[in-house]
Amino acid sequence: MNEKIEEILREYRKIESLSHAQRVLHWDLEVMMPEGGIDHRSESLSTLEIMQRDLYLRLSEKVNSVNDSLDDIEKGIIRNLKRTIRYYSLPEDLIKRIEKVTTKSPVIWREARKKSDFSIFEPSLREIISLSKEVAEKLGYDKHPYNALMDLYEEGFTVDDADLVFSKILSETSRIMKRIEGSNFSGNHPLEKKRYSKKAMEKVNREMIRILGMPEKRFRMDVSAHPFTIGISIDDVRITTRYEGKNFKSTLFSTIHESGHAIYELQKDPSLAWTPVSRAPSLGFHESQSRFFENIVGRSRDFVHLIYPILRDNLPLESYNEEDIYYYFNNVHPSPIRVDADEITYNLHIALRYEIEKGLLDGRIDAKDLPSLWNSFMEKYLGIEPKNDAEGVLQDIHWSQGSIGYFPTYTLGNIISSIIRYSFKNLNELIREGNLVEIRDYLRQKVHRYGSIYSPKELLRLSFNEGYNPDYLIKYFEEKFF
Repeated sequence: MNEKIEEILREYRKIESLSHAQRVLHWDLEVMMPEGGIDHRSESLSTLEIMQRDLYLRLSEKVNSVNDSLDDIEKGIIRNLKRTIRYYSLPEDLIKRIEKVTTKSPVIWREARKKSDFSIFEPSLREIISLSKEVAEKLGYDKHPYNALMDLYEEGFTVDDADLVFSKILSETSRIMKRIEGSNFSGNHPLEKKRYSKKAMEKVNREMIRILGMPEKRFRMDVSAHPFTIGISIDDVRITTRYEGKNFKSTLFSTIHESGHAIYELQKDPSLAWTPVSRAPSLGFHESQSRFFENIVGRSRDFVHLIYPILRDNLPLESYNEEDIYYYFNNVHPSPIRVDADEITYNLHIALRYEIEKGLLDGRIDAKDLPSLWNSFMEKYLGIEPKNDAEGVLQDIHWSQGSIGYFPTYTLGNIISSIIRYSFKNLNELIREGNLVEIRDYLRQKVHRYGSIYSPKELLRLSFNEGYNPDYLIKYFEEKFF
């Protein structure tokens, strides 16, 4: 390896060690920490963030001095470092304010959601929007401030790209929904209201992570209000799920979804550990893995066949056969809650959030109007209206974490997962046989092993000879539901 790169990587290990500590503290905040600990935790995380910033900025001169002939890994290391250094070149005071606000805001959001009162969260959200605008201005952007923020999550993805994607998906989803009306997929399913015991569902979830191949010594699963995955390191990957007491597929697919994220973290190339290219190239790619396992695998007829004995033995399903479970897993009807949405309507939830975030950043939308505006968009896109703020504008944790520009990556994940699906030659057979090892190996070869050596657009082209093409997602819907 290039001598200058080796010197940079020796310094980078300090940064990665700080990141390791931050990830543990963030996991603890969501899963274990009592609410009273938030002020001290906020201060600690803010301090670690500034320490990390200082280390990145110290690397700046060395990174910019590298102009030798580099291989792909070395180019990826420099590209990733330059992107991160660009972010950390933001004023120290701005980074401190962001870290403090986004550490405290999730606690305020949880209270607001519990009381279903947006006014409790509104001041925090206003501050986050203001900080996001400041970040966009400092980073610089072409055409729209939203471009600067989306680029933090999906390198090179712009409002022009997103408008094309959502325009196609909105029009095609409307057509598909009309064709599904009156079919076996349409409408509510009686299992949505059927209750289950937490103990029984915990057993089912343990079976799911066994089938998916989670390694016992490198993985753990806990419970949190909002399911998430965090890769502390390649040998320490943690997910959370949730239990609601009814509609068991909600918990089941939360577990499978987060396990998809975990598989990505667990299958990274060990030789890339302690380097800036060990992470995924984008959130869209990371989401493609969770959506691939949740939807392409988890909601397939073949997966239902595979897990039906487990479901039947642990849940009150005596009068339901495999076909009933398949239609339950895939029933299509508008839901006010994004994480409970079916595959068809899910992207409408993302389109709603995309339009709102764009408006918040360019000043067309004021935070005080969000509850009513949210409900108007729900009526327009899904034909339903949330009962209250908790079911509507307060349902997601993302804004409280400062993650404005994140939501479009969910739809990109759906698109990429469908591209991957059509690159498989014998996927259905592998699922039916329970041969998920071969599926995981394929994903390792095509996606996981590259880390972020390449940009997301480059990796899509390299592994699948495609771009963010929504036609694959539409094709998948048509073949499955018609």
